[in-house]
Amino acid sequence: MIFTRTEAIDAIENNSTWDIAIIGGGATGLGIAVDAATRGYKTLLIEKYDFAKGTSSKSTKLVHGGVRYLANGDIKLVYSALKERGLIFQNAPHVSFVQSFVIPSYSLFNKLKFLIGLKLYDWMAGRLRIGKSALLSKKEVVEKLPKVKTKGLRGGIQYFDGQFDDARLAINLAQTATEYDAVTLNYAEATAIRKDANGKVNGLSFIDRVNGTTYDVQAKVVINATGIFVDDILKLDTPTHKNLVRPSQGAHIVIDQKFLGNEDALMIPETSDGRVLFGVPWHGKVLLGTTDTPLNEHQIEPRPLAEEIEFILSTANEYLENAPTRADIRSVFAGLRPLAAPTNGDGNSTKEISRDHKLIKSDSGLITITGGKWTTYRKMGEETVNLAIKIGKLPQSTCKTNHLPLHGYTEDKHAGHWQVYGSDMVAIQKLMDNNPAFAEKLHKDYDFTVAEVIWACKNEMIVKVEDFLARRIRLLLLDAQASLEAAPLVAKIMAEQLDKDNEWLHSELVDYELLVKNYTLSSEISNHSNPTWG
Repeated sequence: MIFTRTEAIDAIENNSTWDIAIIGGGATGLGIAVDAATRGYKTLLIEKYDFAKGTSSKSTKLVHGGVRYLANGDIKLVYSALKERGLIFQNAPHVSFVQSFVIPSYSLFNKLKFLIGLKLYDWMAGRLRIGKSALLSKKEVVEKLPKVKTKGLRGGIQYFDGQFDDARLAINLAQTATEYDAVTLNYAEATAIRKDANGKVNGLSFIDRVNGTTYDVQAKVVINATGIFVDDILKLDTPTHKNLVRPSQGAHIVIDQKFLGNEDALMIPETSDGRVLFGVPWHGKVLLGTTDTPLNEHQIEPRPLAEEIEFILSTANEYLENAPTRADIRSVFAGLRPLAAPTNGDGNSTKEISRDHKLIKSDSGLITITGGKWTTYRKMGEETVNLAIKIGKLPQSTCKTNHLPLHGYTEDKHAGHWQVYGSDMVAIQKLMDNNPAFAEKLHKDYDFTVAEVIWACKNEMIVKVEDFLARRIRLLLLDAQASLEAAPLVAKIMAEQLDKDNEWLHSELVDYELLVKNYTLSSEISNHSNPTWG
């Protein structure tokens, strides 16, 4: 596999017609690309920014059926997601893990209610069940969550779900698609939907945002898989299109693991406003979130609202001794979910909107997929390609992704962050063995090394400093300040590897410093009703 922008652009210039062209390089688009390529279709995917730059790198890092959705009666979505959870564990064990969750209970009634619900959750997973829910005594809860508040504690419930690294799985999907002869290109912005004399879609135009070149490509089917941006692409197809999606923001804070305790995660099923809140160990830190705040705007780098941060901290304070304060926050981040735009009723409520996906065929033949969740990316890809076969009159081919090892697949376990590289870890280790200077740490407090930057330049299609610090390794989300301190060394290595000049290096550091402000408390938006996006 050669996974570089140069190879991708060469392939585009040497191919006149594609079976399937996909706009959007998040979980959904990449899942479609893998499905289409493994069926043998000539597949192109373009992404305006970096792979998983948007919502797909800013999830709660859970591979789950959705306990909350079960409580809302969304049985179909939960059943499908539990199956898909099991398939992710089978196909990508290097980036997915079984995670123990503990629900502390301060009411005997709630303890029994949640146990019944979680037993149903286990049963729905069938043969792909990953653990067995059980009642815990007060002592057992405290052993698993040493920082939990004990006053009034009646015990709890333990259940099992999945955890993963979302951006790492995304890059593995892009690499897998490439291994099956798809072409995937980041920093490629769709500028037009091309149509024939009958008004039917027959291709698209895009601009390479790195070199400024414009490309026109023909395709039998074009798929819009751009998440919160689906309406922007639909307006390229039909300028009078009315928005389908209203974004809902989910914010998270990242704190040190000492505030939670051991390896078990905390799940609070009923917060003060009825939402679910998680405390999840992740890469040696703890993610606390998420919120669910409807917004009227959408952008690629949303900022957490001040009230979202306060909600997370105050809820944590209700359940944890010596709970974290603002001063303890290492990073904050927010992602936007593409929910159906409300047509009546309470436009500010998102709790009852299904997270299931929707497939839409426009009169022009453009396919749009919206909604859904990371866990069901594979199923969404399968259904979208099935529709594409019909619309594009493509030769029939069955789905191959149920049991498809993804790039990096290995059952070997590696310590620390090396685990998420999977089988690629051996090659990165070899770089350090051959040149001890490559084993130098990027930051004194973290184990990320120079070799990883070099590897990402050659094998993971990084273009900007943020691609590496935010998504190839996750340092921006784990510790925003530390990532800023590591940025000059990362930029220097990238400039050497990608043959960039000092002007590029300076510009990248300026851009990255501005980006980091979105991940620190100084950039919270204090006015929810009229946020200032910048």
